[in-house]
Amino acid sequence: MINIHKRYKSSVIASMNVNKKTVSRWGIFKLSKKYDKRNYLIKDVIEKPSIANAPSNKAVIGRYILPKKIFTKLSKQKVGKGGEIHITDAIQSLIYENNKFIAHTFSGKYLDCGSMNGYIKSTLEIAKS
Repeated sequence: MINIHKRYKSSVIASMNVNKKTVSRWGIFKLSKKYDKRNYLIKDVIEKPSIANAPSNKAVIGRYILPKKIFTKLSKQKVGKGGEIHITDAIQSLIYENNKFIAHTFSGKYLDCGSMNGYIKSTLEIAKS
């Protein structure tokens, strides 16, 4: 991700394809330009969209290289879906201000701790190490 950040002089967010039926669990990207097989320019990011409103099945998976100004955005961010402050809302705001963000298709092992089932599977996976 650091290499992508340096190459494109851009913020980078790790992503992966998720099942369309589960998009409401994730921040989902709307993509514009494809740079190569694993990197896309992000046009928008929507936090936990419905299946009908999901612009893709490319999900935010919690690995970021972000500009310093994200902290200013977060400090002023209003509460979003589920009564939480979402980093995706701050990122979306920066995208609308013409800041460049790239979705990088993550190639490492991803452990999902966002649900009880995922947490249990992650714990068992770590225990194998």
